[in-house]
Amino acid sequence: MYGQTIAMLAIAACVLLCGIGSCVGLYKTSTAAAGVLGEDPKKFGKVMVLVLLPATQGIYGFIIGIIASSSIASITTNAQGWLMAGAVLPMMVSGFVSALYQGKSAVNCIYTVGKQESLSGKLIVYPGMIEFYAILGLIISIMLVALV
Repeated sequence: MYGQTIAMLAIAACVLLCGIGSCVGLYKTSTAAAGVLGEDPKKFGKVMVLVLLPATQGIYGFIIGIIASSSIASITTNAQGWLMAGAVLPMMVSGFVSALYQGKSAVNCIYTVGKQESLSGKLIVYPGMIEFYAILGLIISIMLVALV
């Protein structure tokens, strides 16, 4: 039976794709922040939250990896392996895609903070709305993993 193998590959893909999305998002935000801070280092606190936002999807993927991997020993059939793959799929997709687009959104917000510092508190709303969909993927995957 390959059920455990299917589950392990799916869980690994979830963790990896969420991590890759976060890395790309963080690369984009950190390079934008470096440009802004090169002109005004006092804006560090204002841009740091925006820089770090795409990192959360990697954390969410890691959480799903830990939760789901605790169930691998109980998987005895291929069908259960595919159920686990389906359970981690919402986090896998939403984590990867939202990290990429949240990074792009946050970059523009960082550039705006560079021009008008007073908007920093308001600008966090835009990439924060993208975060909402990663959180939905996390919640659904947690609920589905519990059913496998």
